[in-house]
Amino acid sequence: MIQGIAHVNLTVHPGTLDDALDFYSKTLGLTPAPVPELQTGTILWFNIGSSGQQIHVTMGPTDPEHTRHPCFKLGTRDELEDLKKNIHDHFVRGGPAAPMAADKPGVLDSGTQGKEYPKRFFARDYAGNLLEFTL
Repeated sequence: MIQGIAHVNLTVHPGTLDDALDFYSKTLGLTPAPVPELQTGTILWFNIGSSGQQIHVTMGPTDPEHTRHPCFKLGTRDELEDLKKNIHDHFVRGGPAAPMAADKPGVLDSGTQGKEYPKRFFARDYAGNLLEFTL
């Protein structure tokens, strides 16, 4: 029986693992984890808190128009708003690891609207991976 998600794998442009490390650890605040010795330099792993769940980042073809995505759950409204600001600030600041798109604080999120959806926002990392953040 499935008990949860072990990891979600995202793809970034070849040669940009340093940018992925910057974005996923510094901007999102995920904790880098050791990777198998034979995969060093080809993949990054990030722990999501102490849940045992991870985000894996590999290099390969990307499609910045796709809608598949991981959804990161945050504990409080303040944490959600702080992360939204942090991601948007990085988007505005720019640079190689800057997100391609980020919902702006204080503005309606870019996702489908409706009473069924909790408070959330979206961003696309520097390689075009769609990311959702919610309570």
